[in-house]
Amino acid sequence: MRASLLQIDVNEDESVESRRVRVASLVREQAGADLVVLPELWTTGAFAYEEFGTEAEPLEGPTYEAMAKAASDAGVWLHAGSVPERDPDGPLYNTSLVFSPSGDLAAAYRKIHRFGFDKGEAVLMGAGRDLVTVRLPDTTLGLATCYDLRFPELFRGLVDAGAETLVIPAGWPERRRAHWTLLAQARAVENQAYVLACGTAGSHAGVPQAGHSIVVDPWGEVLAEAGPGEQVLTVEFDPARAAVTRDQFPALKDRVLGLAPPRR
Repeated sequence: MRASLLQIDVNEDESVESRRVRVASLVREQAGADLVVLPELWTTGAFAYEEFGTEAEPLEGPTYEAMAKAASDAGVWLHAGSVPERDPDGPLYNTSLVFSPSGDLAAAYRKIHRFGFDKGEAVLMGAGRDLVTVRLPDTTLGLATCYDLRFPELFRGLVDAGAETLVIPAGWPERRRAHWTLLAQARAVENQAYVLACGTAGSHAGVPQAGHSIVVDPWGEVLAEAGPGEQVLTVEFDPARAAVTRDQFPALKDRVLGLAPPRR
């Protein structure tokens, strides 16, 4: 498979609509790839909390329409990153969208773990409840978003649901970049899965972004890593290697589930 991770610079001087048009053009330029991945909340910026309400859109809003068309034009599977979704019957959600090469919506994932420690995203957006996987011709994707990366039990659930390639759009801050790399490799090793983690460049509401989008194989080896600025990171990988790794080193079979807490 050929995957392209689009590490978008979220510049406050660029309007959301201009960025939407520019990103759609970048997606179209990836014709020939099997999978294209965008970052988390690239329309607004993951730390631009004051923009969430004003820029929130329904699931089938302008970003949905632009990305569906771009996926169809390029003939690619597109993980369109996430958008602030306004549910007419509920709160806002940080929602990822995945489109097929025909431009149809293949999956939507509402971020489960919200960042902020009782402020920011944690209070402005509702929590998703469902694990989501997407079957592609050559692999099954497991969907997670940014802060989810810190919660290994979510990824165990995705593996149990058949995931072989874990896709993680993010708006990860530069000051915690070491954690970004470490956790991406950890999730790959412990789940014997590919990790495709796509971050943003630039600065969100004064918070410098880490960039350094990364692709890790099921053995924990880094196949490709971006720099700090806007970049298209393209990598070719063999999705069958996840199954081969799990067969040759069957650690997942040795999991012990349902352990009781210590007696007191």
